[in-house]
Amino acid sequence: MRYYIISGEASGDLHASNLVKHLKIEDPEAILRGWGGDLMQKEGVELVKHYRDLAFMGFAEVIKHLPTILRNIDFCKKDIVSFKPDVLILVDYPGFNLRIAKFAKEAGFKVVYYVSPQVWAWKSSRVNLIKKVVDKMLVILPFEKAFYDKYDYHVDFVGHPLLDVIGEAKPDREAFISTHNIPDKPIVALLPGSRKQEIQNMLPIMAEVAKSYSHYQFVIAAAPSAHGEWYVDYLTQSNISIVYDKTYKLLQHSVAALVTSGTATLETALWGVPEALCYRAKGITGNISYQIAKRLVGKKLKFIGLVNLIMEREVIKEFIQHDLTVENLSAELNKLLNDSAYTTRIKEDYKKLREKLGGPGASAKAAHIIAQLIAPLKKTA
Repeated sequence: MRYYIISGEASGDLHASNLVKHLKIEDPEAILRGWGGDLMQKEGVELVKHYRDLAFMGFAEVIKHLPTILRNIDFCKKDIVSFKPDVLILVDYPGFNLRIAKFAKEAGFKVVYYVSPQVWAWKSSRVNLIKKVVDKMLVILPFEKAFYDKYDYHVDFVGHPLLDVIGEAKPDREAFISTHNIPDKPIVALLPGSRKQEIQNMLPIMAEVAKSYSHYQFVIAAAPSAHGEWYVDYLTQSNISIVYDKTYKLLQHSVAALVTSGTATLETALWGVPEALCYRAKGITGNISYQIAKRLVGKKLKFIGLVNLIMEREVIKEFIQHDLTVENLSAELNKLLNDSAYTTRIKEDYKKLREKLGGPGASAKAAHIIAQLIAPLKKTA
């Protein structure tokens, strides 16, 4: 069977790559083409475009790059028609993927959505479109099934795919610091994001905080798609180092972490590392995007971090926009490093978080559901 998969960011690339592993078990003769990243490509997906060329943050930034986005959409539609997939699998990335879903459904293709758009946060009206154009929705957060039930739309909760890749590791700290030339001091992980805009917005304040903690080594987790020049200005500080494509290894050796809002906050929690969530948008376009987002989401959600959203209460502190200051972040980091009762409470909540996520096996469950969906097509081929 022929599979066309679209993911538009690093987390989607990770989830899609693990899904592909299990699709190939369900269908050893699978032919795979898609948009994504290095991980999907390693699993045998013929890559059409890399997500590094697709990532635009915020409303104003999207408007600024609208001509490029529209060209990409047009190209994607033509490529799907040319490839003639038996199923189109969309992974998150809603601004792009919902447009493609509408086109694909009208063109007669089967459409599966894996990792639901955050319609419960942004635009609940999108559920009406999803019901029309998505044949099967596979959700990974426990509260999403109940949300869709309110709209009389059946979805399958498969569990969170991160539980398939984050296990009980037995780290060798000495080998890690030696391999990456990291000073032998307690490590604080810096996860500023994978997009250039995120890194430019968050890393300067993280680096400023590091100046007050000379007895700790701050290590930047650089995404595999990131460029070295994005980080070079911060590596002049003696207590800041960097590792590329080794985020999970880094978290295994970290005593605390400062993390940009996104999937990385959940990854950090699942590795059991006490963390603080960071988010700010800079410049005129960034502030416009933030104000729009605040008005759209503020009345619906108390939090923006996945850890707090899933637990439905504050587990980790969120420092957003004007609250993200050196003083605030330093004060929180001081608690994460020195208040054992505080971090013990966080780690206990992390254990409860794991339980709520439904256990391992999400990728295998998702692949099996997709295989069942297209099984009738295989019989008639």
